[in-house]
Amino acid sequence: MSSICVDVIDIDDPADERVDDFRDLNSVDRRPDLPALPGGRVGKGLVIAEGVLVAQRMIASRFTPHAFLGVDKRLGELTDALTVPSVQGVPFYRASAEVMAEVVGFHLNRGVLGAARRPAALSVGEAIESAQTVAVLEGVNDHENIGSIFRNAAGLGVDAVLFGAGCADPLYRRCVRVSMGHALLVPFARFDDWPRGLSVLRDNDFRTISLTPGEGSKPLSETVDAPRVAFLVGAEGPGLSETVMRASDVRARIPMSRGTDSLNVATAAAIAFYERERSLTT
Repeated sequence: MSSICVDVIDIDDPADERVDDFRDLNSVDRRPDLPALPGGRVGKGLVIAEGVLVAQRMIASRFTPHAFLGVDKRLGELTDALTVPSVQGVPFYRASAEVMAEVVGFHLNRGVLGAARRPAALSVGEAIESAQTVAVLEGVNDHENIGSIFRNAAGLGVDAVLFGAGCADPLYRRCVRVSMGHALLVPFARFDDWPRGLSVLRDNDFRTISLTPGEGSKPLSETVDAPRVAFLVGAEGPGLSETVMRASDVRARIPMSRGTDSLNVATAAAIAFYERERSLTT
């Protein structure tokens, strides 16, 4: 333990104000990962990492943790990750599972949490600067779908995730957890002007591909061979808006059988990512 850079502080009282950044994680209106609004209203705008693996990825990301809360066993499992200079002097509040449960509002099986403040958001231009493949989301407001898309993106060679209108917060705790921490590692940005902002992709030589089972779409495998590709995906049910599909270069479909007309958005995105990765390696 002598090699770790964090300051280990034992917490016995669940009312201790030092662990307020981890308090009431399930609260609709008090949880600390609610985005902060002007005037200090609503939330603290924190990013919460849940579990050893996600905490490790937070430490490796641009979301620098400013505090941890966990049981002694998880502190031991994080020893290697806690030796890096970026966590020098950061408090690790060590508590029993019972005290942790009272702080966060439920029993936390994963046994450790990290908290970080949100850095300045990336612009779309910064996110795509060196990218070959990006995902663009419209109207995807399910946190688990967004988390799954980030995990798929990390595993299948997607360099950035971009958000259009109507999408949920990718830094919500459930998104970060479902993504296995990859929402902290895969660059992402929001368009300021949707859908006109898609012009930045054309200006940077991306082929924009709308994923849709609709009439007139080409088989996915025939569309992914451009040097730079952006996959556009919409929410389950409505899919992409017609305005966005008209603004894209091509419409593509995933061939399906047995009368199935669509897939879960994260599953469809994963197939598109795989097809693109396969085209780059064959």
